[in-house]
Amino acid sequence: MAISAGGAGGQERPMSDINTTPLVDVMLVLLIIFLIAVPVAIQTVEKLKVPVLPSEETQDKVENLLVTVVSTDAGGRSPGQGGYEGSSRTGQCRVYINNVTPVDNNELYKMAFDRLDAIVKRAGGAQNMEPDKIPEVHIRGDVNVPWKCVAGTIYNVQIAGYPKVGFISTPVDPNG
Repeated sequence: MAISAGGAGGQERPMSDINTTPLVDVMLVLLIIFLIAVPVAIQTVEKLKVPVLPSEETQDKVENLLVTVVSTDAGGRSPGQGGYEGSSRTGQCRVYINNVTPVDNNELYKMAFDRLDAIVKRAGGAQNMEPDKIPEVHIRGDVNVPWKCVAGTIYNVQIAGYPKVGFISTPVDPNG
């Protein structure tokens, strides 16, 4: 260990040496932590089993509107046509009401509005609608459908007057 007692003749000069011992100590501690933590993390993730809980069927209101959003496949084929390979991110939007009736944007708006209007009239007006009796829109969409298709569908049904829009997903076994 060296101690600087000052220069000759009382002139003190700044010391240009850097003490690297604390830096090396910190780096060695971090190295040891990572050497221990990484194998433990890898072993734990491989053995992780996500529990699959049974889903309970919800009591759906009859008035709810089910809308399916898909797109054409890479070959330009729509669902229901022979050789359809599933939605493509570059395909054209296809919207179906109740999984059966294909509609465009104008038809979707008109059908959704007419349906909601009939429900409100049957209840005796909007003031007589109970909050839990207000119909909702449930959208089922393919994972590869472009967002513009889903967003356009949401926009049209909200403009038609539906205040609640939800998404329906198909549960998948993560362990399978």
